[in-house]
Amino acid sequence: MVDAGQRKQYGSYSSSYVAEKAPMTTLDENVNRVPRQQYKTTENMDYLGKQDRIDRLTPKDEQMQDVDGGRPVQVVLAHPDHTFELDEDALAEILLHDDVKDRSVVVVSVAGAFRKGKSFLLDFFLRYMNSKYVQQSNTDTWLGSEDEPLSGFSWRGGSERDTTGILMWSKVYPTTLANGEKIAVILMDTQGAFDSQSTVRDCATVFALSTMLSSVQIYNLSQNIQEDDLQHLQLFTEYGRLALESSDSTPFQRLQFLVRDWVYPYEADYGANGGKKLLDKRLEISDRQHPELQSLRKHIKSCFSDISCFLMPHPGLEIATNPKFDGRLSEIQTEFKKQLKVLIPMILAPENLVTKKINGQIVKAKDLVEYFKSYINLYKGDELPEPKSMLVATAEANNLTAVAEAKDLYLQMMENVCGGAKPFLATAHLESEHHRCVESALRQFQNKRKMGGEEFSQIYMEKLIKDMDDAFSQFKAHNESKNIFKAARTPAVFFAIAVTMYIASGIFGLVGLYTIANICNLIMGIGLLTLVLWAYIRYSGEFREIGTQIDDLASTIWENFMKPLYQQFVEKSVSVAVAQAAEIAATNSTLNATVTANGKPKLL
Repeated sequence: MVDAGQRKQYGSYSSSYVAEKAPMTTLDENVNRVPRQQYKTTENMDYLGKQDRIDRLTPKDEQMQDVDGGRPVQVVLAHPDHTFELDEDALAEILLHDDVKDRSVVVVSVAGAFRKGKSFLLDFFLRYMNSKYVQQSNTDTWLGSEDEPLSGFSWRGGSERDTTGILMWSKVYPTTLANGEKIAVILMDTQGAFDSQSTVRDCATVFALSTMLSSVQIYNLSQNIQEDDLQHLQLFTEYGRLALESSDSTPFQRLQFLVRDWVYPYEADYGANGGKKLLDKRLEISDRQHPELQSLRKHIKSCFSDISCFLMPHPGLEIATNPKFDGRLSEIQTEFKKQLKVLIPMILAPENLVTKKINGQIVKAKDLVEYFKSYINLYKGDELPEPKSMLVATAEANNLTAVAEAKDLYLQMMENVCGGAKPFLATAHLESEHHRCVESALRQFQNKRKMGGEEFSQIYMEKLIKDMDDAFSQFKAHNESKNIFKAARTPAVFFAIAVTMYIASGIFGLVGLYTIANICNLIMGIGLLTLVLWAYIRYSGEFREIGTQIDDLASTIWENFMKPLYQQFVEKSVSVAVAQAAEIAATNSTLNATVTANGKPKLL
């Protein structure tokens, strides 16, 4: 392969670029078929934009070019920080050609766990598409010669993942259906789920995106349809349906279960009939099942308008253990090749093609570009909840239950202290009881056996403390409402204002200051009217907002004017009382000092 450094030696980039390539083995070509993606930065954005276009659109493998002139293009990039990015330029190059953009699309996607042969299978799809829609051949020889290496989407043997993000074959296959509808067939390959580098959100996002954008989603499974496969399907499809905000109608079209390496042909035959038998058994709903299992199966059936299954045999143990296997048919078992000839036409033959529809409307190629943009943006934001692993979800539920029980204990204890019919409690005493109840609730939370470990539970302990503090604020406000002196503050303030202004107006009237006396009368009238209005609000329960404002006004007047005057008056009164008491005490001491030993007063 020719890298970017070698290209610079041959001159500027252009569509007519031609470079010599070093000899490669077929295995090298299969492994290195897709160029590694570079991550864009502000420094190399312009360069990479041009570089990526050349990497994607310039054939680097003559063998691939001989197949159909196409190559795999990564349209959704998966970054190391677990974010996804749509390559709009690459997508537009594929779907916005003049002879493609106005055609209805058929989008066939393969998804499932990593290292289960998804890309390997898609390359046989390419052979069929090339034979049927490019060469216009109607023979059964589309599988190719026995010694022809398999090329197309990047694949290889081994245990490590090979595909990342979402790939699309650069060549779109145009055809016309029997009803005259012009369509374009598109093949998509997806990043495998559940590898050591992907989070649950990564897996859910890729699966949901491919399901939302495809008309046929092939769910690639190994050996059997197990309960955890159905649980993952439920999670991923619900993640997609949530993004579509379509919970009432059937959001997706055809789901094709593809069970690879099926080893029980004596229970269910290879092919579609055996697959139907297995699928009916796995999705059967009966009264004996747990409600959770029934709900799962109902959910899956409600998400797809058509669900089917196909059982594939193992391609051969020898090729599974041969690191140099390059896809030659001569090394694949006959039964596997036989079932390939049944499976692929069942999906890609003209009479079996499923046109992509969204909300009942047929999607054209140019529309698909916009849907790609819209859906990828949905998964970039924070509007959707974070999908979690089974352990995390269980640990969360477990800790939330512990929080709820501890909070209930706190509420019950505080109700016994200051709730309902309990009398008013001094603020200091109430806070002391609050701390006692908090300690009891935290002790119960800590003693409760929980999943996830202490570090995980610490988050929920902090939530519990916050919830109890919020509840205490309500208890405190309720307790204050029982304080008759505070409850009487508002009427006392306005009554005192009215009385004070009445006396002041009389005094100012006596000395002839009638203007000031009239102002005092006005303030007195306002005070009395406010008092009457407050009493009506308290009695009727209407205009509560106005009542709150009156209480706030009374509190402001009390705190800023009347309370300081009251404190000064009390302080002066106390000081006078103390002085008088001291004077009396001194007088008594003097009198006592003049008394004689026999009790008679001494003459001075």
